[in-house]
Amino acid sequence: MGRTLRLSEGRFGRLVLAELAAGDRLEAQDDPVIVLQSRYDLVLFLNPGEAHESGGPTRVLALHAAREWLRSSFPAVFEPAQGQPFLQPNETITPRIRQLADALAVEVLNDRFLSPERLEFMLQELLLSIIETYFARRRSAARLWSGSRFEDTRIRRALALMRAHPNKELNMDQLASQVELSRSRFYDLFHVCTGFSPRAYLDMLCVETAISRLSSGRGKIAEVAAELGFSAQSNFTRFFLNQVGVPPSEYRRATSTQREDVAASGDPSAAR
Repeated sequence: MGRTLRLSEGRFGRLVLAELAAGDRLEAQDDPVIVLQSRYDLVLFLNPGEAHESGGPTRVLALHAAREWLRSSFPAVFEPAQGQPFLQPNETITPRIRQLADALAVEVLNDRFLSPERLEFMLQELLLSIIETYFARRRSAARLWSGSRFEDTRIRRALALMRAHPNKELNMDQLASQVELSRSRFYDLFHVCTGFSPRAYLDMLCVETAISRLSSGRGKIAEVAAELGFSAQSNFTRFFLNQVGVPPSEYRRATSTQREDVAASGDPSAAR
């Protein structure tokens, strides 16, 4: 499967960051595979037993998703009897899924800074975005969400609002009111659905956004801090250090070095 750059394993299965040349093959064996490519604006879906041949040099992030992990969130979609869960071989990537793919690639490459909890969070976000974006087009809502942890439409609305503008100043009481839940009920349902408290989930979204901005090499750290609702850059630095383990300036330097290494390797698609 080309040259493997990083391999992460967990309850989710295997996540492989690799560089493919033209003609290299990706294969799904017992578990489905979701493939995110840096060069092409498509998400690839491989059912068990299917394969994909690369049309040209590209960097890919391939999630060999464990069936049990998939079923724990979406039992109706990934039930044992559903041998071919993916109805389409590929879909056009959305801006949200592109952002997740790019942030995941950066995080996996900087795996010394990546906690298992944050990786699990980002993969959960990826799976949820894929279900909401692609599966919802071809399956009835009642069937799609039946038995899912995310079955409650009010929590899905809350997640959409949080993703639209990740900001540390977000008032959780107001958010609960927007989705027509009391504060206590909102917190209880949110934790059941996501495995996180609303504030912890928001922190993860802010970290993801910060990593996307810092790794792009564009904009000042103070601008990232202001975008995420921090009143001072020093507050953002403390938050990022607590969440990631290094200051944002050091994280930016690490990703800058990697971009230079990628450029020197001669693979322009990998530098995206």
